[in-house]
Amino acid sequence: MVYRPFLENPDTAEMPILEDLYNLILEQPEPEAKRVATALEMYVTGSLNVFNHRTNVDLNNRIVCFDIKELGKQLKKIGMLVVQDCVWNRVTVNRAEKKSTRYFIDEMHLLLKEEQTAVYTVEIWKRFRKWGGIPSGITQNVKDLLASREVENIFENSDFIYLLNQAGGDREILARQLNISPHQLSYVTNSGAGEGLIKYGSVIIPFTDKFPKGKLYDIMTTKFSD
Repeated sequence: MVYRPFLENPDTAEMPILEDLYNLILEQPEPEAKRVATALEMYVTGSLNVFNHRTNVDLNNRIVCFDIKELGKQLKKIGMLVVQDCVWNRVTVNRAEKKSTRYFIDEMHLLLKEEQTAVYTVEIWKRFRKWGGIPSGITQNVKDLLASREVENIFENSDFIYLLNQAGGDREILARQLNISPHQLSYVTNSGAGEGLIKYGSVIIPFTDKFPKGKLYDIMTTKFSD
């Protein structure tokens, strides 16, 4: 197979897209190249071509939000991997500029459902701190999160765990996993908004955090009634 440096398209001076790779592979005479191109075709010209475009989002913004909610089931895994890779690239750039990168993952249990994204998530969790990254995972589905065999690596490489009100089955699992006593569990049993437990190292303490209503509350609240 002929090797060519695959950097930027010299005609447009733009970052290459998947179709550029696809066209280069088609030029190769080997039967293996044909098989690879055929496998890529659906993602280039077919129904799953959503990633065969240049972004119209400025990824140099101080705050970037990735939303993969509307991706179909077939694209969700690759979408999560693309996002994780983009975040890792930002951490690398920011490290060179001596900047910290805060990475918040909502519905984190979804990343741990798939083996590929789970392994990548653990790698990020282990390496981020050395590169100035500060990852935070958020989930309401504790059972799904704890069902992953990778979750121990997540817990072991987390500075603290913040627990709010938990369902009965989830409390039992958390008690075993995090060595929480029955008395301590009472703080996440039928607890009110902003009440729960913080586990920092081997220390577990209850907390109450009542956020006052006002302009900041109005911006940040996710309560449907508000």
